Amino acid sequence: MHCFLALTAPHIHFDSELPHFKTKDGVYRDPSGNGRVVSSPMMWVEALDLILNKLKKANLKFDKIRSISGSGQQHGSVYWRKGALESILKGVNPKDPLAVQLQDAFSTNESPIWMDSSTTSQCREIEKAVGGALELALLTGSCAYERYTGPQIRKLYQTQKDAYDNTERISLVSSFMASLFIGGYANIDETDGAGMNLMDLRERTWSKEALEATAPNLEEKLGPLAPSYAIAGNLSSYFVDRFMFDKKCLVIQWSGDNPNSLAGLALNRPGDLAISLGTSDVVFGITTEPHPGLEGHVLPNPVDPNCYMVMLVYKNGSLTREEIRNRCANGSWDTFNKFLDQTPPLNGGKLGFYFKEPEILPPLPVGIHRYQLSNYEDQAEGGVTTQNVPEFDAPSEVRAIIEGQFLSMRAHAERIGMPTPPERLIATGGASANSQLLSVIASIFGCAVYTVQRPDSASLGAALRAAHGWVCQKEGKFVPISQLYEEKSEDTSLTCKLAAPAGDKDLYSKYGSIMSERMKIEQELVEQIVTK
Repeated sequence: MHCFLALTAPHIHFDSELPHFKTKDGVYRDPSGNGRVVSSPMMWVEALDLILNKLKKANLKFDKIRSISGSGQQHGSVYWRKGALESILKGVNPKDPLAVQLQDAFSTNESPIWMDSSTTSQCREIEKAVGGALELALLTGSCAYERYTGPQIRKLYQTQKDAYDNTERISLVSSFMASLFIGGYANIDETDGAGMNLMDLRERTWSKEALEATAPNLEEKLGPLAPSYAIAGNLSSYFVDRFMFDKKCLVIQWSGDNPNSLAGLALNRPGDLAISLGTSDVVFGITTEPHPGLEGHVLPNPVDPNCYMVMLVYKNGSLTREEIRNRCANGSWDTFNKFLDQTPPLNGGKLGFYFKEPEILPPLPVGIHRYQLSNYEDQAEGGVTTQNVPEFDAPSEVRAIIEGQFLSMRAHAERIGMPTPPERLIATGGASANSQLLSVIASIFGCAVYTVQRPDSASLGAALRAAHGWVCQKEGKFVPISQLYEEKSEDTSLTCKLAAPAGDKDLYSKYGSIMSERMKIEQELVEQIVTK
């Protein structure tokens, strides 16, 4: 019954296919350097029209689809103006594209996204109001981060009060897209809602304390929360009439890209670890006992209400690697990989920190920091010496950015209680197709690395969650998602394949030593730069 095979995977490239929005990498960065990064919700609306038309041209049988779910970039927010539901969203005409009809639906035409780092003062204000950063983390699963939706909402309230007052509903990107599909306001799901600094993690309800610390009258603008497997609503007649969907098609709660990746990787065992290598790099695993703190994030598991997902997020992912590729390898991944092959593990003691964007973990501004370690294989206390250097040769620079990122991931994963070596490590995202890179991961983490058949685990996870929600609705109760694919995942989009065997144990130990030195340097950088 459940074949789990992807039929088609069209995509929209924002910069080239929607050039009138004038984005770079799908976003607008404020040229003043103030950290503001936004996208247009209208760009996402227009992209939806385009992607559905591509599917139509591919002869996808819309009338055979029984349920829909989706994945939206986490933390981004959309602000519907007062009256938008009744005067616009409920009455869209199937004869015209959505983009034509939603022009006046928003109280602000900009959506702050996960790359934004302009809300530092709002973060500190919210933390202070609830008793400090740790108290906020214990309450909501994370201390305040600039990209989180709560600080973004507070900034809007403080700097554009008229727009805030004129807002009827605040959606996350995930619930925004679900709203388009149901022709009404979709609830925010509990997992994506945990990425806002507004939800009580254990009660899975909006926290009165966090709401009051953020902005007035906020709960009524957010609407209720819903479990990730719940039904958002029936499909809007717009899609039934325009694209010939079945009118009984269900829309399952959408969620964030990272929670959907967890679902798409069929990650279901405590001790499993996954690394998503995309525009941002993300490390996540599963735990039954949440221990939120000052590092990382804890969210409800999107496919198991009895578990939690633990997550580390790095803003500098594929775009930062691409910048090093362009500068050091003439824009060629083949040359980049050749440099990675010809440089030895541990890189001769060369360590680098590369921040094209202001980083989240560690919290450091744009910049590059390079260090040469001497006596780094000497286990004796005080045997290692560190020198700041201005540059590396091109091959060393390539290895430094790769090793540095995964050494940081291993160190911070250990800090938040994830086991190393992990029971199993699954790599996903675009860069998971790079076998040389996966070999470095296997050596640093000391375990075998697996990949899935499809690197786009977030969209795959959304499709799997659509099926899961449909089954839960049919059964009239929650059904474990593993029942959908246990003993049925071979030769499907869920198949895991060994991509790199576990690295040498001695090398794993040596990476542990150099990792400790890296973390000392990281702490010194934070103290020097952030606490100035």
